[in-house]
Amino acid sequence: MQELSIILPAKNEAEGLKRTLPDLRAAYPAAEIIVVNDGSTDATASIAAELGANVLSSPYSMGNGAAIKRGARAARGRILVFMDADGQHRAEHIQQLLAKLDDGYDMVVGARDSTGQANRHRGLANAFYNKLASHMTGHKILDLTSGFRAARADRFREFLHLLPNGFSYPTTSTMAFFRSAYPVAYVPIPVARRIGNGSHIRPIKDGIRFLLIIFKIATLYSPLKLFAPVAMTFFFIGLGYYAYTFAVEHRFTNMSALLFSAAVIIFMIGLISEQITNLTYRRND
Repeated sequence: MQELSIILPAKNEAEGLKRTLPDLRAAYPAAEIIVVNDGSTDATASIAAELGANVLSSPYSMGNGAAIKRGARAARGRILVFMDADGQHRAEHIQQLLAKLDDGYDMVVGARDSTGQANRHRGLANAFYNKLASHMTGHKILDLTSGFRAARADRFREFLHLLPNGFSYPTTSTMAFFRSAYPVAYVPIPVARRIGNGSHIRPIKDGIRFLLIIFKIATLYSPLKLFAPVAMTFFFIGLGYYAYTFAVEHRFTNMSALLFSAAVIIFMIGLISEQITNLTYRRND
């Protein structure tokens, strides 16, 4: 079996591939290199083929996560390495991930520092994700959204059905590994300036993405850890409001009833979500 497969999702990354692919081939001549062309309108596919990569093309853009899934299904390697095609990730850093895998980990993630974030707002959002995910899992998570990672192929393919077609595949895969007790490690890596087109993520979409990732973090690991505190907050607000209205007006108000009801409903949603999460990770070996 092929030992190593390197998968690069690419959408209009012709210029980045001109630097990335030669470096990869020089560093790993025996590796399988797969470029998943996500509906590019430039010369991404032809340049990738000219530079010796195995090219998988979609007739239209399906999203970064969809490209990752397609590449993971086609890969023959026992170890999968995922990296960007825009020149941010370097071939020379792959060995650091592989060396950590040899220590017994099932996934190793290249963790960026603050200088590796696209902008200040993105950096603040990612810092929040890291803290929330660390709280949920009980493990120190240095970079939840990094797309530079290496994983054992059999472990990674277990969660293909969970991965979204959009940009949050790193979040989903990381939380899935932690939830399934597959060890994850982080290796600090520098990130270069991207080549070619600017980021495909737009500021307006980042707000929605921010909220979706927060809920994804919770629902992929332990929903009750998020829903229970929210339910308790509503309960104590309702209790405090009831104490105030009872002391002042000597009555139980509709607002107090609404807050108590919200607390019960939120807690029950969390409880049901917890059971659904357990079923999601149930394996039929």
